[in-house]
Amino acid sequence: MENSNALDNPAILIEIKQVIEQARKQVKQTVNHAMVNAYWQIGRLIVEQEQQGATRAEYGKTQLALLSTQLTAQFGKGYSSRNLRNMRSFYLAFSKWQTVSAKLSWSHYSTLIRIENENARLWYMQEASQQNWSVRALERQIGTLYYERLLSSKEKQPVEQEAQQNTQVLAESAKDYLRDPYILDFLNLQDKSYQENDLEQGIINNLQQFLLELGKGFAFVERQKRIRFDDEDFYIDLVFYNFKLKCFLLLDLKIGKLKHQDIGQMDTYIRLYDDLHTSSDDNPTIGLVICSEKSEAVVKYSVLSDQKQLFAAKYLAHLPSEEELRIELQKERERVQAQLLNQQVKGQDDE
Repeated sequence: MENSNALDNPAILIEIKQVIEQARKQVKQTVNHAMVNAYWQIGRLIVEQEQQGATRAEYGKTQLALLSTQLTAQFGKGYSSRNLRNMRSFYLAFSKWQTVSAKLSWSHYSTLIRIENENARLWYMQEASQQNWSVRALERQIGTLYYERLLSSKEKQPVEQEAQQNTQVLAESAKDYLRDPYILDFLNLQDKSYQENDLEQGIINNLQQFLLELGKGFAFVERQKRIRFDDEDFYIDLVFYNFKLKCFLLLDLKIGKLKHQDIGQMDTYIRLYDDLHTSSDDNPTIGLVICSEKSEAVVKYSVLSDQKQLFAAKYLAHLPSEEELRIELQKERERVQAQLLNQQVKGQDDE
C-alpha cells in the first residue's frame, strides 16, 4: 500500500526550500545594506554639521541630545545619543562609502569602529567579509590580537590555522535575524510580543498581576527592560520596585529546564542594573529566575554573593517564597495552555 503522505515528486520540496532560503537571505542582505548606508549617511550629516563651526563638545552635549529626542519621537528606538555618536564614528572611520563592505551588518561595524589602528580596522573588515565571520567571531579575533600576531609572526600558517579552528561561522536563521535589536530598532518593530511566543506572554502577564496583588510593596516598573553594555543588548522580562525593601526586583522567565548559565545571566543583569539604574539610597537589586517546564516549574532567587546575608535577614520577610511562586507558576502555565487550546479550537470551528 502506497504511503498517502508521500510526495509524488520529493525533489520539489528541496527546490521550494531553496527558493525560500534564498529569498530570506536576500531580505537580510537588503535590510543590512539599507541600515548600514542610512547610518553612514546620518554620520556624514552630523560630521558636516560639526564642521560648520560648532565644536564637538558643544555639539555632543546639546545638539545630539535634541536630535536624538526628535528622531526617537518620530522613528522609535535606535537613535539614542550614544547610537548617533556611533554613526558619527562610523563615518569618520570609513569616510569613503566605497570602502564599506556590503556583506557586514551594523553590529559588525559597531565593533570595528572601536579599533583605533586604521590599517587593522580595514583588515578586520575585509577578513570578516571574506571569511563570513559572525559578530562573535569578529570580536574574538580582535580580542586575541589576530592581526597583530599575524604581522609579527614569521610563519603565518600556524596563526591562520589556529584562528580558523577557533572561529565558528554561526548559522543564523531568519527568525533569529529578525530578533536582532538593531534590526527591530531600524524597522521600528520594537513590539516585544513580536519576539515572544504566546505561552511566554501569557505567563508573564499573569505573574505580573500576581506580584502586584500580593500587597507586599511591589510596584511595576517596566516590561522587557532593555539594558546595553559594551554594545550588547540584554532584555529583562519584568522589573519591579519594592517600596518596603527599597530595591529593584528583576524577573526573567525561561521556557524549559533551569540551566546553570541562567543564574549566571541573572547575576550579570543585577550588576548592570545596579550600575545603571539604582540610586545611592537603594538597597542592592535582586533577581528572580523562573523556569516553566511541562512537568515541573522551578523558581530561584538570585543575589550576588556579598548580599546573601542581607537577603536572608531582611528581604525574605517581604518576598513570596520560591515555593509559593513555583505553585503559582504551575497554575499559570496550565491556565495559559488551556486558553491557547480554547483559542485554537475556536479558530478551527470558525473555519
